[in-house]
Amino acid sequence: MRAVVLALTVALVVPEFALDKTYVYKYEALLLGGLPHEGLARAGIKVSSKVLLSAVTEHTFLMKLMDPLLHEYAGIWPKDPFVPATKLTSALAAQLQIPIKFEYANGVVGKVFAPAGVSPTVMNLHRGILNILQLNLKKTQNIYELQEAGVQGVCRTHYVINEDPKANHIIVTKSKDLSHCQEKIIKDIGLAYTEKCAECTERVKSLIETATYNYIMKPAAAGVLIAEATVEEVHQFSPLKTQTLAFVEIEKTPVVPIKADYLARGSLQYEFATEILQTPIELMKISDAPAQIIEILKHLVANNVAMVHDDAPLKFVQLIQLLRVATLENIEAIWAQFKDKPVYRRWLLDALPAVGTPVIVKLFKEKFLAGELTIPEFIQALVVALQMVTADLETIQLTASLALHEKIATIPALREVIMLGYGSMIAKHCVAVPTCPAELLGPIHEIAAEAISKNDIPEITLALKVLGNAGHPASLKPIMKLLPGLRTAATSLPLRIQVDAILALRNIAKKEPKLVQPVALQLVLDRALHPEVRMVACIVLFEAKPSVALISSLAGALKLETNMHVASFAYSHIKSLTRITAPDMAAVAGAANVAIKLMSRKLDRLSFRFSRALQLDFYYTPLMVGAAGSAYMINDAATILPRAVVAKARAYLAGAAADVLEIGVRTEGLQEALLQSPAADESVDRITKIKRTLRALANWKALPTNQPLASAYIKLFGQEVAFVNVDKTVIEEAIPIVTGPKPRELLKAALKALQEGIALQYAKPLLMVEVRRILPTAIGVPMELSLYTAAVAFASVNVQATITPPLPEEIETMTLEQLKKTDVQLQAEARPSVALQTFAVMGVNTALIQAAVMARGKIRTIAPGKVAARADILKGNHKVEALPVEVPEHIADVSFETLAVVRNIEEPTAERIVPLVPELAMQNAQTPADYSSSEIPDQAALRSATPFHKTLCLAVPYIEIKGCIEVHSHNAAFIRNDPLFYIIGQHSARASVARAEGPAVERLELEVQVGPRAAERLLKQISLIDEETPEGKAFLLKLREILETEDKNVRVSSESSSSSRIISSSSSSSMSSSRMTEVRTWDSFYMYFQTATVMEPFRKFHKDRAKFLGNAVPPVFAVIARAVRVDHKLLGYQLAAYFDKPNARVQLVVSSIAENDNLKICADGAVLSKHKVTARVAWGPECQQYAVIAKAEAGVLGEFPAARLEVEWERLPIIVTTYAKKLSKHIPMAAFKAGFRLERVSNADKEIELTAALPSQRSLNVIARIPEMTLSRMDIPLPIKHFSSFLLAKSNPNKYLYGISKLKCFQKVIMDVFKTLLIFQNSLTIVPLTIGT
Repeated sequence: MRAVVLALTVALVVPEFALDKTYVYKYEALLLGGLPHEGLARAGIKVSSKVLLSAVTEHTFLMKLMDPLLHEYAGIWPKDPFVPATKLTSALAAQLQIPIKFEYANGVVGKVFAPAGVSPTVMNLHRGILNILQLNLKKTQNIYELQEAGVQGVCRTHYVINEDPKANHIIVTKSKDLSHCQEKIIKDIGLAYTEKCAECTERVKSLIETATYNYIMKPAAAGVLIAEATVEEVHQFSPLKTQTLAFVEIEKTPVVPIKADYLARGSLQYEFATEILQTPIELMKISDAPAQIIEILKHLVANNVAMVHDDAPLKFVQLIQLLRVATLENIEAIWAQFKDKPVYRRWLLDALPAVGTPVIVKLFKEKFLAGELTIPEFIQALVVALQMVTADLETIQLTASLALHEKIATIPALREVIMLGYGSMIAKHCVAVPTCPAELLGPIHEIAAEAISKNDIPEITLALKVLGNAGHPASLKPIMKLLPGLRTAATSLPLRIQVDAILALRNIAKKEPKLVQPVALQLVLDRALHPEVRMVACIVLFEAKPSVALISSLAGALKLETNMHVASFAYSHIKSLTRITAPDMAAVAGAANVAIKLMSRKLDRLSFRFSRALQLDFYYTPLMVGAAGSAYMINDAATILPRAVVAKARAYLAGAAADVLEIGVRTEGLQEALLQSPAADESVDRITKIKRTLRALANWKALPTNQPLASAYIKLFGQEVAFVNVDKTVIEEAIPIVTGPKPRELLKAALKALQEGIALQYAKPLLMVEVRRILPTAIGVPMELSLYTAAVAFASVNVQATITPPLPEEIETMTLEQLKKTDVQLQAEARPSVALQTFAVMGVNTALIQAAVMARGKIRTIAPGKVAARADILKGNHKVEALPVEVPEHIADVSFETLAVVRNIEEPTAERIVPLVPELAMQNAQTPADYSSSEIPDQAALRSATPFHKTLCLAVPYIEIKGCIEVHSHNAAFIRNDPLFYIIGQHSARASVARAEGPAVERLELEVQVGPRAAERLLKQISLIDEETPEGKAFLLKLREILETEDKNVRVSSESSSSSRIISSSSSSSMSSSRMTEVRTWDSFYMYFQTATVMEPFRKFHKDRAKFLGNAVPPVFAVIARAVRVDHKLLGYQLAAYFDKPNARVQLVVSSIAENDNLKICADGAVLSKHKVTARVAWGPECQQYAVIAKAEAGVLGEFPAARLEVEWERLPIIVTTYAKKLSKHIPMAAFKAGFRLERVSNADKEIELTAALPSQRSLNVIARIPEMTLSRMDIPLPIKHFSSFLLAKSNPNKYLYGISKLKCFQKVIMDVFKTLLIFQNSLTIVPLTIGT
């Protein structure tokens, strides 16, 4: 291949500016945010000016802007014009026209100088112009690449130099890859705990960030002259940025600097200014921060009284912004003013931790040590403040001094919070400063060394958790001293210390996986270690993203693994990884697919009593969003309870990943206590084990003092924020608190307050999300992508209690008999409300001007309620009443809108907000060719700009309440069939509740009467028609006529179904002999069940089913639910329950209390024998229209324990049968996927039978007979081992034949498989079966 080299006829040298000349250029810069589609709104700014360049010395130059003008844009692109920001330009004119000085040699911009009066924002605008002059031209090459400094940092830059001989000029093209920078200027806030997912961005090709510079250079006397330069910068999800610099003329008048000291102002690189303190959602002009803070505080207190105010979340964000600007002295003065006012105090204590400045940590420290903060207030504030604060060296040292303070040392819970926060701050600092020194961890390393020497287990645990939060590679050596197998000293430490030491490697593995992988693999493969240690090491190994070689080595070693828990855990972990789709785990998933083929598939059949790992995820590449979940359950051979359970949630968004939440629980101490009890005996049955376990837990005083019974921890974004150890000491300290005099005093005070009346108003604000990314543009203006979510919850509660007779002064002397005679009446009214606002912003954010595209979501809910309750314990009467309450116009309001916004600090009231999708937008801007191939223009027109608006209302009968939902939506889907275009626009939904037409409802009542007075409380006498009486026969005849008329509509489909069953029955006769043998086996089982002896009790029960128990026994309890209306019309339902103890029969009757309404629901259940139960549910007029019968019985199939459930119906509603037929069409495919065998046979039309047998302790045989088909499956593996007296039943099956009385062992089998049986309408639930000896 021949290389072609372009020969330049003009000697190319760097741009030169003569000493005696002033070069005049016309400059224009444009930054627009929004989608690049015509007809949609965009927001942006434009800067235009003349630029004068004059040389002072050979390498020093002056640059001055003449006639600068700033423009704003918020409108429909491209028809709406830019608007001059005249007031803002006038305010900045003095600064903009001050000449700045810069060094320039060989086309490279050096240091920049300016007077102190030039603000950083204006300096950055100058840097944007100087950035165009940055040219690293080489005389010997026309195509080359280098790392070049610029406004955005030192980034990879590609040069191409061409000559145009006809035009006599040279074209230079410079392309900057902004995604590959040695030193990238960027500021992230709220992203310290996230991980960069490089693989996520690689999948989306359009995410490449580039800036392209095109120069036209003409020969000049001293070299070359930049005749024209254009810059275009493009980012995914960001505004369009362009610059033009065009040569106008050369003047003789030089640029003169002002009379002021020119100070060094850095280099060409962007300098962050006040935009860090400025939230992008609102531009605030801060003139007097303390006064403005007090004003907003008063607004929040005054406007959040009865319910939360709509704008409370936004006001709360404003309060936080003002507190960030305020000095320590300002905040101390405000605290002194409001600390004794409870409402103001709470708002301040909720806002200050979110400020995130070192000043706040110092303030909290001083106020706590001065006794102005309680321990709960201090802990709550520090948990948030230490996670939000900027982690610089000053704050780290302040936190260290706080952790070591003698007062803090006396409060263990507080010290733990500070220590964990200290580790988190080091982690954040090392993200901002990758070269962070290991000396920052010196105090923790010293604490760990001292604790090890003293064998102080709690202190070692705390030190390991702090080191785990910090995740600094320098901590690897101290941690390894505590790892088992690697150091002999660690083997003598408790197991939980070894586990904590391994878990402390997780954050280190994210930074230096190659250091952690061999350590973790060695621990996994060391069979001398405890299985839990090995399994925890397995978790760390896979989080370190091992290579194919490491995973294959692990898979090979597991072939010879003798511990089935370790083998099961590792195998399930590897298998879960094979299904992972997240980009950052793609390499691990590929390696897992290779390793799984090396392992034995027998491990796949292990039950869930062995240790398991499970990972599931979802990832959507076009939007770069996803979620993943992990769950680990660690057992061992002697497990009664799981030794450890860990669950973790992970999220992916826009090229970043984070472990959002993790919760872990360990039961090591409790485990050992149980293993030492007789409950650990494997030879006993499960019931005995449970009894022995409860006895062991009750004898907690015999447990060891130095070992926790259980422990738990919680992590947020990979940082442990809290943990707890429950041991004997904690229990001993808790018992006096619960049983001592203090709870009695609290109870007495609470009861007294209830009788006097309680009025409570409480507000809880929270800044839930603050995530910001600020990066400079080539123009010199910062662009920001941010997400804010703030919420305020408010509750207003009023409670009043009346107790008759009054309680005695000494409540502890009150006897049970006195309590039974107490009548308690309670009235309560509550108005909880929540307001939430979220903002997603993309655009320019400075202290002077904001121009951005914003997505704004709002949620506001109000749920008022007023209830009255009464409990008459002596009479067994309990009543709850829902009383009318005033409701707002809308009880829930949800809105989402996308806007183009522009505002400047000089005209705060002239803010312009334009919807991103205008209401009158039409789809005619798109041609048919613009639509995807799967669309046609007509279909696109259906998604056009016509807003969707609909109101749905539903009136609730009887209580005369109407609920309405109003939905409005207007999106940009007419442009493109893409999820993003469906989202942008305006969407809202409102829910309202109001009175419907009809008589007003005074209240809703729910009354429960227990005992002999239940019959008295029934509002309508309950009776059931007897089929044998003349009245009953007449009623049934009339009902039958109605039902026959109804059947005419479905008779044709029924006949068709019958004929298909005949065909199916005929075709099924050709099945194979092996299948016939199996079916005959099951048929013999069914015949064994269906003897006359077995079915006779059922027939007797159904013969007696019309008998109403209420004629013989009073109801056990009654429940009445009704609406009390002003017209005194009875509306509602009542339930009566009857119990016939001698015959073990229960009957429930639900009936309407309205006149002339004979609708009833009747449920009958009876225990026919020790191994048979039956139930019947009927409903309709007098419970005669529809009915379902269920029967359950237990027996044996050959030598195997078995049970059968049969459900049959006399008649079902048409809607049920219609949907059942539709569902039956999908049964064959579902059965095939589940591994069931299906046979088309002519089964009973109105019956479903399910039979199950246990051929072994680990398997189950199932056969199901439904109309038109039979499903069966043999040897279904059970997730857990069956621990009942199975072997005894198998060894002597004759003892357990159906119908004999000695079924004690077989009882346990049935109790394990069918725990309960209760039929309600068409659904099945289980009731305990009691089978005696």
